[in-house]
Amino acid sequence: MPDWLKVYHQLPYPAKVLAASARGRRLERWRYGPDTERLVDEVLARDDWTVAQWDAWREERLAFVLHRAATRVPYYRDQWARRRAAGDRAAPDVLANWPALSKDALRAQPHAFLADDCDPATMYYEHTSGTTGKPLHLWHSRATLNAWYALTEARMRRWYGLSREDRWAILGGQLVAPVERDRPPFWVWNFALRQLYLSAYHLTPDNIAAYLEAMRRHEVVYLLGYPSGLYTLARVALERGLDAPQLRAVIGNAEPLLAHQRETIAAAFGCPARETYGMAEYAAAASDCEHGRLHLWPEAGHIELLADDGDAAVPPGTPGRLVATALLNADMPLIRYETGDRAALATEPCACGRGLPVLAAIEGRVDDMIVTPDGRHIGRLDPVFKADLPIHEAQIIQTTPDTLRVLYVPTAAYTPGDGEALIGRIHDRVGPAMRVVLEAVPAIPRTANGKFRAVISEVNR
Repeated sequence: MPDWLKVYHQLPYPAKVLAASARGRRLERWRYGPDTERLVDEVLARDDWTVAQWDAWREERLAFVLHRAATRVPYYRDQWARRRAAGDRAAPDVLANWPALSKDALRAQPHAFLADDCDPATMYYEHTSGTTGKPLHLWHSRATLNAWYALTEARMRRWYGLSREDRWAILGGQLVAPVERDRPPFWVWNFALRQLYLSAYHLTPDNIAAYLEAMRRHEVVYLLGYPSGLYTLARVALERGLDAPQLRAVIGNAEPLLAHQRETIAAAFGCPARETYGMAEYAAAASDCEHGRLHLWPEAGHIELLADDGDAAVPPGTPGRLVATALLNADMPLIRYETGDRAALATEPCACGRGLPVLAAIEGRVDDMIVTPDGRHIGRLDPVFKADLPIHEAQIIQTTPDTLRVLYVPTAAYTPGDGEALIGRIHDRVGPAMRVVLEAVPAIPRTANGKFRAVISEVNR
């Protein structure tokens, strides 16, 4: 079987555009249909639902998904049969009676999570590795995809004054240009989706002007991508006085959007920088409103935030493990799915007036929590990298229970005193018992799919 990526890379650019557009047309047919606008209007109408309305809707939908999972999905049906044989009489219609589901269990037998009345040959297949490099195999029906992309159209584009008819750019991890390429184009135009796909692997300072010119030439009106890459584009544009296109919105996905990144992106592109949260499993999602607060999408999944040392629910304002029961995709239902992320619910409603639940913050991945010698779990440490430090970007790696290795990319203004200030800020958060080792590097390494990991634990695994 031919290596289609190698074939693609050998094509002249016009042929690459045709190939990308053909794939875009296929995606468009799966994602959108004649009911899309009706579905979008229904999503926007639900934004104003009360808590009682959402509770009633979730109770009904959850009952349907749990019954379908217990009776039609082989993995869960066998699980409940084994429990019954062992004398367990717990009711499957009570969510708390279901054990948490790990990603490893899903990876081990993905077909067992498909309902037995579904034919995977007629469904949309997707595989994703996230930040772990371990693939997940997922199937979605056309109806599920239509519902999901109606949600994204409503709560990402429409909230931000955009629509799928707009020309846009995405900065992502697809290998649209060979990594070794040292001259433009580092992108490909997709006619079907009106999309300029920008490579996340070629963002050197000397290439940024070409990226900005490509966006201007293709008349894109908004930009979506990894916040670390968006920040690099914006930072270099400001530092070098480059003429960045003025956009309607810049939307971060797949990584947390940090406060200093948000400010720099907004300054460079003359528009709000927005944060979103989601996953290929469609089990949980959120997007921020005009007040900069993350609102959950209840249709995607029911969220539980559980303690790190057990399955007790944590109170609002306290970070916990984000466990999701997927409600949108009832054909491959994931019940009490360990997303691998940590988050906290807000303690007060949002001033925007929407009835959607509010997240205080996405703390980061469970696997990437810093665990201090006295047992505290610490997530986002981005406040230590304030704009007053002459550092382009940094990564914290816990190598032993009492050692943090900090990779950082210094600016020309960096001095030893800045390093002392950084160490002091880290100690303020993790305590003086943790040894901090600074290491200057030319660039922070990305994962295989181009994502940036701000914190890595080599201990908490």
